[in-house]
Amino acid sequence: MRLPKLEILDEKNNILHKKSEEVTFPLSDETKKKIQDMQDYLRISQDEKLCDKYNLRAGMGLAFVQTGELKRIFVIVHEEEENKFKNYVLINPQIKSVSEEMIYVSEGEGCLSVNREVEGIVPRHARITLETYDLEGNKKTIRAREELAVAFQHELDHLNGILFVDKIDPKDPYKNKDKMREI
Repeated sequence: MRLPKLEILDEKNNILHKKSEEVTFPLSDETKKKIQDMQDYLRISQDEKLCDKYNLRAGMGLAFVQTGELKRIFVIVHEEEENKFKNYVLINPQIKSVSEEMIYVSEGEGCLSVNREVEGIVPRHARITLETYDLEGNKKTIRAREELAVAFQHELDHLNGILFVDKIDPKDPYKNKDKMREI
């Protein structure tokens, strides 16, 4: 697998704080190729040897806005078991329901657009149900929990112009930690 040429924007780029626009179908060949490139990039970034070889940071998800396009598309490559990955492509996703239970990632969230250490926790719903479209424009429902639910919420925030660092209280980075479950 070759490393695709993708320019991932840094948090200083203002486009990351803009809301992405709905996508129309059929998808262009260019859009489909970018989706494939994003999946390949994320898969390579999660392989320790290839990650070192290409000097990458590991990533689980990427939104189109992170590559400079304000399209409501994001990709997740989730390692379900060791070396077993499942790819998710969400186009025009909408939240249908969320759990009341809140969680946070114990070591904190990261982002391929945030190239610095960030202290603090991001409150996330433990379970989420999304309605989305596949590559052919067919509507489908996806339910996610725990780590995958966090990834979906993180990428969905990107589509709305929000970075995870925006959700951390600068005066109290661990605010309400005792009211959430650590994962």
